Amino acid sequence: MERVSESLCFGGSQGVYTHLSSATGTPMTFQVYVPAHTPGEKLPVLWWLSGLTCTHENAMIKCHYHRACAEHRVILVGPDTSPRGDDVPDDPAYDFGKGAGFYVDATQQPWSQHFRMRTYIEQELPALIAEAFPVDMQRQGISGHSMGGHGALTVSLRNPGRFRSTSAFAPIVSPINCPWGQKALGGYLGDDIVAWQPYDACALIKQGARIPELLVDQGTADNFLDVELKTHLLDEACRSANIAATIRMQEGYDHSYFFVSSFIDDHVAWHAERLKG
Repeated sequence: MERVSESLCFGGSQGVYTHLSSATGTPMTFQVYVPAHTPGEKLPVLWWLSGLTCTHENAMIKCHYHRACAEHRVILVGPDTSPRGDDVPDDPAYDFGKGAGFYVDATQQPWSQHFRMRTYIEQELPALIAEAFPVDMQRQGISGHSMGGHGALTVSLRNPGRFRSTSAFAPIVSPINCPWGQKALGGYLGDDIVAWQPYDACALIKQGARIPELLVDQGTADNFLDVELKTHLLDEACRSANIAATIRMQEGYDHSYFFVSSFIDDHVAWHAERLKG
């Protein structure tokens, strides 16, 4: 692991790091904010998964989570959204290929060699973070935006007991039932919809996956709400499964980081309460 940059922020350290990933076979970049702490102390960790077209940098600059993370003493880790490099296949569209890994392990050529973001997020990066940073891996939360909200929901549902808290901003709740998801899952995983189900939050819940509770914020003026996000499907799935889901429809807010930054303090505080020692 190499440090790319490090800056003092609200008394803590905002760093950017790179390493060679065995999961993707490429260099991967991620960012970590570590609040001020005493030597030897370990802090809870909140994983942040970003959306389509994003790198590790978008949330770091636009989310404005630093003050809340410093106040509540929560480490935040934000990985990239896909492998990068000249040898990595790509697609000219914004919603597939680089910047659009959908947090899946691809099985179809030419994507399967490098697009292994599920393994990277669920296994490789946590092991690296646990070794290199003062994190208490018994106190983990996960959140994300849009495609990253889809990632946060599905990673949490597939790993019961790992995360004490799960939240999302404008998540893609059922990729099986929207154009973004159908394109991505079909391209990465092939035509068998059964292979898509582990990457669909609503399908996972219907199959019996559970988390204790959930916080979701969704803007009512989000131009992707009706066709791509379909928040009502998650609400229905959680009600049927008796999952305690707080789904807040925020009047007039769109899909942007202006929306995310308006409610990120709420989410950090909500996670922090559930990540107390």
